[in-house]
Amino acid sequence: MSQDHSAPAVTPIALGDLSKLTVPTLPSLTTDAPKANGLWSSNPVFSYLNDVYITIGEHRKSLGLTNPGTIENLSKEVTRDVFLNQYFFSGLRADLNKAFSMAPAFQTSHTLSIGSNVLPAYAFSALYATDDYFVQGNIDNDLSFSGRINYGWDKHNISKVTLQLANGQPSMVQLEQDYQASDFSINLKTLNPSLLYGGFSGVAVGSLLQSLTPKLAVGLEAMYSKQAGPSPPESAVSYVGRYNAGNWIATAQVQAQGAFIASFWRKVSEKVEAGIETQIAASFKQVTDPLMGTPIGFEPVFEGQTTIGAKYEYRSAVFRGQLDTAGRVSAFLEKRVLPTVSLLFSGEIDHFKQTSKLGLGLQFESAGNEQLLMMQQGLIDANGNPVPGAPQL
Repeated sequence: MSQDHSAPAVTPIALGDLSKLTVPTLPSLTTDAPKANGLWSSNPVFSYLNDVYITIGEHRKSLGLTNPGTIENLSKEVTRDVFLNQYFFSGLRADLNKAFSMAPAFQTSHTLSIGSNVLPAYAFSALYATDDYFVQGNIDNDLSFSGRINYGWDKHNISKVTLQLANGQPSMVQLEQDYQASDFSINLKTLNPSLLYGGFSGVAVGSLLQSLTPKLAVGLEAMYSKQAGPSPPESAVSYVGRYNAGNWIATAQVQAQGAFIASFWRKVSEKVEAGIETQIAASFKQVTDPLMGTPIGFEPVFEGQTTIGAKYEYRSAVFRGQLDTAGRVSAFLEKRVLPTVSLLFSGEIDHFKQTSKLGLGLQFESAGNEQLLMMQQGLIDANGNPVPGAPQL
């Protein structure tokens, strides 16, 4: 089939770039005044709306607001950086990580474990990343696969796809879209969406986080869930707040299910961080007659838990410790014994259940070429220049 080359080439328009559209659009917030000619200046009603739009934009810029991040990372300084949630393991494990290149980034990892109820006996993962997209995949000895792809259309828009195919478990696919503006963020995601059963089924979540001042941000998250079939849908709305004072951060979440979560993070010193999180959940418990055994009503039930932790960074080691009101005391230590070898230790004692867990691990890092090896050893930087204070090559 022949192609007609007489037609002018059409340049794709990037998402969010409304200035190249031929239809009348709202002016940019960075514009000092509306154009002299056009729909937004010739029509009195549109001209008034245009003036209000520009005034609001100029006022927002004068406040010096910053992007507050996403609701998903609302309390990441506590739950991901200080607490052991992302690091704790039990049994024996060994990790072999190999980096083949830095730009673009490409690396592989092999993980072996024994005596763990969570980690598989063997898992292989690979990562490839450039400035525009990020691809990661993982497969274990049971042939369970998980992967994700992130693609950045521009500096504001990122599309994400997450896929999980677990052996003996339902598969999962999640589609997500992030929009990061100068003073707010919007996130839209859907889990296992389907239109094959007479309408939408799955889970849809939308969230908005808006900065009100340079330190305070508030937002909400709405969820819609519908199972395939005649079952009615469910919906819920949660409200969040985040206050960032620089050396300390406080967050709060009020969830529609009757739960309240509050966290506080503090930068104690250059090498020490501390965090605390409190969760309170309210529910109703059915009350039965002690003689007849028939339901006679409901009573409110309140459950809560508080966790406190700290993170210490040493010259060649990182220590994390935490304890909670459920009687658990946990610790995690990562000690670099050689430039490419690290020793991992994790332990937990549950005083109420009279149980304990222990984990030991080794982590090896190797480079695909001599330059990467010298970067891992701290001899040169990413540009190949010698690091001040490092041994002479």
